[in-house]
Amino acid sequence: MDVGFIGLGVMGQPMALNLARAGTPLVVWNRTAARSEPLRAAGATVASSPAEVFRRARVVFLMLADDAATDSALGRGTPEFAARVARRTIVHMGTTSPGYSRGLDADVRAAGGTYVEAPVSGSRKPAEAGQLVAMLAGEREAVEAVRPLLAPMCRETFVCGAVPDALLMKLSVNLFLITMVTGLTEAFHFADRHGLDRRQFLAVLDAGPMASGVSRMKAPKLLARDFAVQAAASDVLKNNRLIAEAARAAGLASPLLDVCHALFGETVEQGHGRSDMVAVLRAIEARTERGRPT
Repeated sequence: MDVGFIGLGVMGQPMALNLARAGTPLVVWNRTAARSEPLRAAGATVASSPAEVFRRARVVFLMLADDAATDSALGRGTPEFAARVARRTIVHMGTTSPGYSRGLDADVRAAGGTYVEAPVSGSRKPAEAGQLVAMLAGEREAVEAVRPLLAPMCRETFVCGAVPDALLMKLSVNLFLITMVTGLTEAFHFADRHGLDRRQFLAVLDAGPMASGVSRMKAPKLLARDFAVQAAASDVLKNNRLIAEAARAAGLASPLLDVCHALFGETVEQGHGRSDMVAVLRAIEARTERGRPT
């Protein structure tokens, strides 16, 4: 049986391409049909509907934007749902709330299917390079069956326990990512507005202990004011909201996250939602301009 992959967006398309190029017998579907054409060229079968993917595949990866898109692909809430998931392994790779995933797990198992959480850490470039990091949760047998299939997409996988612990791990990692990139952007803005040599600032940063794979990816984008998307600001805002909701549900303070939440909200409100997350620079610059005397 083929492996299914539904959702060929900024992340999903390169992930599925890596599967196809590794020789995985793949059947794919995407709402925007043009996104499927590179998969066809790589040897994957392009399905005419999500239902066809489930008919042909025993394991189906879902890399979709949100709850609604995931439910739609599964036919959840309709008589089609049980037919699609029974005797299949559903691998949920998108970033949704832990509560949503817990409910989906229960529904899939009640319909005779198997469910694995497998959110990934990384953006478009690591996805293209097959260098994502996956976090897995679910019944151990199902997790171990899915794990080898992730090899073309991920350089490392971690088993996190029961659902929804993989998504909680992903949100924990994203909290650090969001605050780190926002801090880098604010530091760049500080150096820039003090008239420092921006290239030298980034060279000093890169030579020191704060340098990281993330800083080396994002710093050149700040220098060039290159806002081409790797991780969209609107997606970062969504992740910020999910983390904040999980923090509030557990009675946790999240002071750094809350500041970032406001800044990314302003970034999206200014019309930069489809720009890369370093476009938070626009919101920081706008605050500077508002604070200056006229």
